[in-house]
Amino acid sequence: MTKTDERTVLVVDDEPAHRLMVRAVLEDEGWTVADAPSGDKALALLAKTQPHVALVDMKMPGMDGLTLMRELHARMPGLPVVLLTAFGSVGSAVDAMKQGAFDYLTKPADNEELKAVLEKSYEYRRLIEENARLRAQRPDLGGGIIGSSPAIGRVRELIEQAGPSEATVLILGESGTGKELVADGLHRASSRSRKPLIKVNCAALPADLLESELFGYMKGAFTGAVKDKPGRFQLASGGTLFLDEIGDMPSHLQAKLLRALQEKIIEPLGSVKPVETDVRVLAATNRDLRADVASGRFREDLFYRLAVLEIAIPPLRERLEDLPLLTGFLLRKLGQKNHKEIRAVSPAFLEALSRHNWPGNVRELENVLERALILARADTFGPDLLPPQLAALVSSAACTVPGDLHGALLPDSAHTPQHGLESAMDDAERETLVRALDSFAGHREKTADALGISRRTLQYKLKKYGLTKR
Repeated sequence: MTKTDERTVLVVDDEPAHRLMVRAVLEDEGWTVADAPSGDKALALLAKTQPHVALVDMKMPGMDGLTLMRELHARMPGLPVVLLTAFGSVGSAVDAMKQGAFDYLTKPADNEELKAVLEKSYEYRRLIEENARLRAQRPDLGGGIIGSSPAIGRVRELIEQAGPSEATVLILGESGTGKELVADGLHRASSRSRKPLIKVNCAALPADLLESELFGYMKGAFTGAVKDKPGRFQLASGGTLFLDEIGDMPSHLQAKLLRALQEKIIEPLGSVKPVETDVRVLAATNRDLRADVASGRFREDLFYRLAVLEIAIPPLRERLEDLPLLTGFLLRKLGQKNHKEIRAVSPAFLEALSRHNWPGNVRELENVLERALILARADTFGPDLLPPQLAALVSSAACTVPGDLHGALLPDSAHTPQHGLESAMDDAERETLVRALDSFAGHREKTADALGISRRTLQYKLKKYGLTKR
């Protein structure tokens, strides 16, 4: 085993005989073992050993296992901690998992079970580190759009294909679906990514102000114009101009925009001298522009200039399979914003989310989750935190499922405690892989990219779940 492949485990137990037994078993498996008889001594070893996994006894004199686990997580976020507990204290170990423990074993630990749990812990840590490395190396071409559904996979594929081009793109979707995120992704994937991305909401400004904002004006063009002011076209020079709610643009400005797209020139208010522009234009709307063209409300020639390529974002109600991923992502984001952490979401909570029609799409989901986060008195979400109209959709109470919400579907309400956490999470991970593979017609590289893992890791997962022939 090379140095880069070295796996280190920190074993903390006040019983010398048990530490010695664990060391012998794990060193035979190629692990590097650092051990300590107490929490204080374990923390002193931490910086020097940089373990991949920690195996911690729950009951120790002085600092107990839970306290040590919290200290380890504070100093090494993402470190998987496996707890050792007496048979009669299994309930306490399950509670500890809700507080962030990766897994638990009863003492004396079975050698094969010990090796399997630590291997799984190591793989978990390695995936976290690999995901972080990949995100640091590669821009998020998906623009932060979360989901593994086929519809979202298609959106990501179009961003990847259209991003490097100079084509204008029309982004379609209901309010709250994430049209601005698609524009972000297109800009990042383009050769203009080092230049500005300037955004204008065409519905938020009166017609006269919108004209001056887009095209700029010269000193004296109107009362109050005491000096020249460049417009958004000029500010976005070399970069991208994103025109949100383009369907609300007044007709006389549609003509000026058409000329800017066709001839690459603009005329600031009060000027008779055209100004050349070098801007890629992206546009978005929640309106049916084809219907507006048919009714004469929107210029047909401008529509075809804007819609060289169309990217349609599906409403949330048409991709409910993405709800667990979206919920996990939004809870982490909102938790950071509100200085609060949620470690578990009950299946009853997720069931209610899946039964709602989501007229406000992802924006409405974020509103519901932030409300629940603020009202939560513990680190677990239950249906009691839902607004009344969603709480009424819960068909029955369900068990709480602990675990990290990132990167995998949470088990649904069909999973009951007797299945066990490990089985439930494995089922969820397998289903995520199956859906992702189906989304990309079995294409391994695209599937791995969509899931944010390497092809090697994907192959390992496919073999683990008997999916290699898909």
